[in-house]
Amino acid sequence: MQIGKIVNSTSHIDYTCQIYGLGEHHPLPAPEDYAFGNFVSIQVGGTHTAISHILGIAYNTQLMNPDFGTLGPRLNSSEQTPVFTPDFLLEQATLVGILALGWKDTDGHTYQGVPPITASVNDTVTKLEEEEIEHFHQNQQGGPRLSYMPILLNQNHPLVPQLQTRIVDQLLELFPFHQNQLSLIRNNLAWRSIVQPAS
Repeated sequence: MQIGKIVNSTSHIDYTCQIYGLGEHHPLPAPEDYAFGNFVSIQVGGTHTAISHILGIAYNTQLMNPDFGTLGPRLNSSEQTPVFTPDFLLEQATLVGILALGWKDTDGHTYQGVPPITASVNDTVTKLEEEEIEHFHQNQQGGPRLSYMPILLNQNHPLVPQLQTRIVDQLLELFPFHQNQLSLIRNNLAWRSIVQPAS
């Protein structure tokens, strides 16, 4: 499910995805497609690299509305604008922050950590299916791997503790035979989220 395109970045691993709006893609992505904690892939443009996709996670949402605060009279309502001014550019947008957590090569192998290359503006963002999420997190022994957790721990963002918990909750469903290990990680993360702000 394609949900949008890359429009900006604030660092090597922190991207902004603009969610597709009316007329840009069919079907339109639903809010649950770009919800907090969803895993996504960014299709890397060009054929100059062995990396085909950057894999990441949605961690923040911003709503852009340039009309907010403009209380003057309008000639057209928002419903009439496409009829009377079809060339009018709709500047409202939903922006989703994505943290890169790994990558996939052209052979389909996945890796966790900081991707060696970056995405480009207008690269397509797609929501990962459960099978793809499981493949990204599966180690050679068939259990879960979370090698990218230090990347998240080093992010200075208030939503990161909840994001980590959301990740482990998803893995608990995908790896039911490793619940003891994952529950221990989840309890540790919950403890850190309580203790760290107080210290």
